[in-house]
Amino acid sequence: MENILRPLIVIGGSVLLTLIIGWATDRLMRKADERHSETPLWGQLRRARVPYQLVLCAALLRGAYDESKLLEEHRVAVGRVLTLVLIGAAAWLAIRIAAAVVETTYSRYARVHRDPARVRRVRTQVTLIMRVVSAVVGVVAVAAMLLTFPAMRAAGASLLASAGILGIVAGVAAQSTLSNMFAGFQIAFGDMVRLGDTVVVDGEWGTVEEITLTFLTVRTWDERRITMPVSYFTGKAFENWSRGGAQMTGTVFLHVDHSAPMEKMREKLRDILRACPAWDGRDYGLVVTDSTPSTMEVRALVTAKDADDLWTVRVAVREQLIRWLADEHPYALPRVNATDAALPPGFPVPGAVPGRIPARRAHQHDHQPTARPDRP
Repeated sequence: MENILRPLIVIGGSVLLTLIIGWATDRLMRKADERHSETPLWGQLRRARVPYQLVLCAALLRGAYDESKLLEEHRVAVGRVLTLVLIGAAAWLAIRIAAAVVETTYSRYARVHRDPARVRRVRTQVTLIMRVVSAVVGVVAVAAMLLTFPAMRAAGASLLASAGILGIVAGVAAQSTLSNMFAGFQIAFGDMVRLGDTVVVDGEWGTVEEITLTFLTVRTWDERRITMPVSYFTGKAFENWSRGGAQMTGTVFLHVDHSAPMEKMREKLRDILRACPAWDGRDYGLVVTDSTPSTMEVRALVTAKDADDLWTVRVAVREQLIRWLADEHPYALPRVNATDAALPPGFPVPGAVPGRIPARRAHQHDHQPTARPDRP
């Protein structure tokens, strides 16, 4: 009878005591979270209740297993399994606690500082810090688990003796991975690129969505994901539209006929921007930047508070200016002339009889095309 009651009391008591302590701890954290609503620390710590209870249960079972006298012929194996579970649960709990502290610190910083660029920079840094902490804790936990085996402890001396050779071999084999890891630290603390930044890489425009120690993900405007090694951003040039403030200036280029009414186009551009909510009202302009034998290039300059709004403004200006020219001034669109050029006043027309109106007269400056314009 004692052989049955003793294991039940030891195992059942350990599980029951774990549940009671876990419930009491969770109640205390809930009350602390309600009392200190200004900080999310206690709410974040409550997410660690599962590894916390697992650590308690594994520790109680490991400490009381010798008294239970259960499976004595496998006592060493059972004790080692409980030790491994305890080490793994402790590592899990340490990662959850570190995540709660880091997330609380970031929340306080984001609440105090209103600058989006600085907030994104800190977010990038804490994300990479958490990844480093998780990796370090995981490596330490695996090393502690391996050291529970006597064979691993006996091989420790030989491993340390060959650590120099192994380090050289590992460094050569993992050269690319190590360079990406150091590049990740450089990005995190060098403030080169941050989560949420608008960048242009390899001709692709997008937003930085994820940064790890080895790769970086950019979400493009058409919702594709471009995954690139972080070493790309430390070794090549790229455009970061979010550096130095979110405000941006953009251009819209149009090709029009030489007879296009520039003053009316400037007035129309002003009306379009005033009716566009994405325009920030800082600046605008319209000038001729180039000329060819058949057309001239017109550049419209617009501003916006960020890259997304700038794209909206440019699209609206381009579309509405072309539509206005097609409806109100079709002669200003690029075209191919099918008649003779206009002659200066009093210039004799070849083959004309004096006093008679020429059969073919060049078009007048009434801005009416003699041929159907080719619309873009």
